[in-house]
Amino acid sequence: MLALWLTSFIPLVVVAYCLYAYLLPLLDHTRQVRDLPWIQALLVVTGLLMAVGGVLIWKLSRELPGPEPANQVPASEHPPAASENLDNSEGLLYSFSRLIAPIEQQAAALDRYAARLQSAYQELESTNTRLKEFSFKDEVTGLYNRRFFSIRLEEEVSRYRRFNHPVSVVLLDLDAFKSVNDELGHAAGDETLRGIAEILLRHSRGINVICRYGGDEFAVLLVETSKAGARLYADRIRSVLPSYQFSHRRRVTASFGIASLPEDVAPSADDLIQAADGALYAAKRAGKNRVSVHEGVVVSQPAISDAKVE
Repeated sequence: MLALWLTSFIPLVVVAYCLYAYLLPLLDHTRQVRDLPWIQALLVVTGLLMAVGGVLIWKLSRELPGPEPANQVPASEHPPAASENLDNSEGLLYSFSRLIAPIEQQAAALDRYAARLQSAYQELESTNTRLKEFSFKDEVTGLYNRRFFSIRLEEEVSRYRRFNHPVSVVLLDLDAFKSVNDELGHAAGDETLRGIAEILLRHSRGINVICRYGGDEFAVLLVETSKAGARLYADRIRSVLPSYQFSHRRRVTASFGIASLPEDVAPSADDLIQAADGALYAAKRAGKNRVSVHEGVVVSQPAISDAKVE
């Protein structure tokens, strides 16, 4: 029965599985590269099992006694025949144990190969995840970059269309940042950008998306936040900035522009960014160090002590 299983039933099942598993990966190149070594190893092991089954059948055909006529076997010889059958059974068991040992070794080797392959696959997945994250990060500040911000903004606008949950965008641009780069060098400019990133992260919720939008401009996506909440957030950041101690000891301020859904524009990511950008330029024209909402109707005035900005 074991020989029949090894030489007929198991190979048929394996061949059927290999045909199924090989035709599907042809439609997916990534899956084909991943699964083809497994299929080849499975076919090799099946071939070994068939060879073992063939050897086992050959052993059985040689060691089992052939049938003899009943009238030629004296009654006195029945006990020796039983003893001979017992010896043959022990010989078969010994032969079978010798055949099983190589199979167990092959199985152990296959397990080790599978473990190495799984480890390599997990390492590849981890590397791909790190590379994907690096492609979304700004190398100076460690914040997300504009590409990631655009993707998340599209997702939140789509979520607003489905569930009507509010979402706001805050753009902030540093005032007189060019003078820091020109007079103190780009190292001081990078240190200033990292300080702004630290302030934004410290005063933001974990679900908010903070990115360096470009140059000295930052963007904050405020999830589940109305225009009033975005205004409070921007005022808090604006009030904290002048008191932050940068290594160059210069006072740094910023101008803010706010746009929100559903108050300001149609549910479009481009329209929302353009509205926030227009509000930012309104704050710049109003004298900088200010928070401006879309359409420039309401602009928060700075305190008397910091009304004058370089």
